[in-house]
Parts: sequence; C-alpha cells; structure tokens
Amino acid sequence: MFTINPYTPALADEWNRFVAASKNGTFLFDRRYMDYHADRFSDHSLLVLRRNRLYALLPGNAVGETFYSHQGLTYGGLILGRQATADGVCDAFMAINERLRQDGFKRVVYKPTPHIYHQMPSEEDAYALYVRCKARIEARNASSTILLNNRLPLTESRRSGLRKALAAGVTMEESRQPELFWPILTANLQRRYDAHPVHTLYEMQLLMSRFPQHIRLFLALGPDREPLGGTLLYLSPCVVHTQYIASTPEGRSLGALDLLFDRLLSQSWPQRYFDFGTSAIGADCELNQPLFFQKQGFGARTVCYDAYSYDL
Repeated sequence: MFTINPYTPALADEWNRFVAASKNGTFLFDRRYMDYHADRFSDHSLLVLRRNRLYALLPGNAVGETFYSHQGLTYGGLILGRQATADGVCDAFMAINERLRQDGFKRVVYKPTPHIYHQMPSEEDAYALYVRCKARIEARNASSTILLNNRLPLTESRRSGLRKALAAGVTMEESRQPELFWPILTANLQRRYDAHPVHTLYEMQLLMSRFPQHIRLFLALGPDREPLGGTLLYLSPCVVHTQYIASTPEGRSLGALDLLFDRLLSQSWPQRYFDFGTSAIGADCELNQPLFFQKQGFGARTVCYDAYSYDL
C-alpha cells in the first residue's frame, strides 16, 4: 500500500506544494528554508506515497546508523496531508521503518511538530510511535506559550519594566534590517551563554528575503532611535514564535523588552498562539530559571517540545 522514496532536489516544488497544503506543516519545512544549511547535514528526507499519491513527508538527516527528523529544525516529524488517519499513519510507519532498515539505519530520533502548530488535529504520528514503534521519550523541553485570546496579565516585574521603558521614551518599530539586531544578539549570546546565533547574519538576510511574510524583525528603540533590543519572529498559520530575543545592557536596565512584548502582544494577530520558545539547558532539559521567569512574566505557560527514540 505504501511506497517510500528518497527526496531529491528535483522534487522540491512537489515537496513545497505538499507542505503548504498539509495539516501540520510550517514554512520551516519548505525546501527554500530547509536547504539554507544543506551543507551541514547529510539529508535523508523521505516521501511517503500511498497508491502512488503523496501521503506524507518526513524531513530527516543521517548520522552514522541513526536517522534524525531533522537536526537542523526545531521540530519535525511526519508532515501529513489532511486525509491522513491514525490507522494509515501506523501502516506508513511500518513502511518507513522497513525502508530505514534497508538503508542501514538501526535507530530513529523523532521530533514531532508540537500541537500548537497543527491547523487541525494531527497527532497520528504520536499514536503510531507508541503503538507501532514502541518509542520512548528521549527529551522533553519546556516552551513558554500564550493563548492569545485568553491572556494572563503581566506580572508586576514586567509592568515595572514597562513603566521604565515608557518613562525613558522607548518605542517599538518593525525593521527589515537584521544587521541592526545581529550585533546585539551575538554579543548577548556570547556574554550570557558563551554561544552564538544558529543563523549567521547572511543566512538570516537570505531567509528574510525568501520569506518576508513569515520572518519579521521588531526592534525596541531608545529616544535617539538607537536599537536597545529586539525579537525575530517566525510566523506560521497558528503560531507567532520568537526565534531570537536579545537586548543591550542599557536596554535591560530600561525595560526595553518589556515594552517590546507588551506592544507585540497587544497587536491583533490572526494566529492563536504566541510562543516564546524553549528555556531548558543541556541534555537533562533543566530550566534556565531567569529566562523562564521572564517569559512566564508575560503570561506564558508551558507547552512541551518532545523528542522520541526507538530501535529499528
């Protein structure tokens, strides 16, 4: 019933059309996004056909004898057509696993797309992982998310920051110039976590040019219009996601991010959720308490980003 074919660049248009029409896909699965870092991963993405019609996609990469779905993406798993059902996806997993065994894999690490990104119920893969694959949770990360039509009020610490920003004349403005934000982001990550952005400035400029409606940058500006901080947002059909958040030391002292997110959360978004992203550290997924405290202060509560693993 099911045929599993490897992805090739010649199939990019077919792949992208399916993602756009799927019930749980976002622009991150578009090959124009996925392939910006193709040189970093050994791609092993798969197309799942049922009676010769495309039924699902599985973005993935290979590391030795392990198949990952996909290490270059925050979330992944099967991208499903709107006609996909639990019994069909169970059968699809059997065909996928057989193909992976034939390709020499012995283990799978699978990151399903969190439910907040689903345009309609789409947890058929979660069911199949348990019933057919006997998968176990490999990692569980905590993301801070707001249901926009049922927001909690800001905590006093966030309101205090907002008052400071208003008194200092901080304002918010959308920008198409990531070069204004990247030095702030890079310095912030280096200073606080000895880390660097996942994307280079050039890569983000490229992605923003490809996805102008999906990737948007908002800056907090001081009274002299100097950037004090900002956030880079990824917009999918159901979720506004903060891909990056950073401020200067001056911006932190003035509450620049408190004003920025108060203004953003007060906008009328067509999406249902505003997701601040995960706040865990290391393989044990322990919470980064200061970061978690800040996000929860805007009224966010927890959604889990899970990873599963199973042997083939």
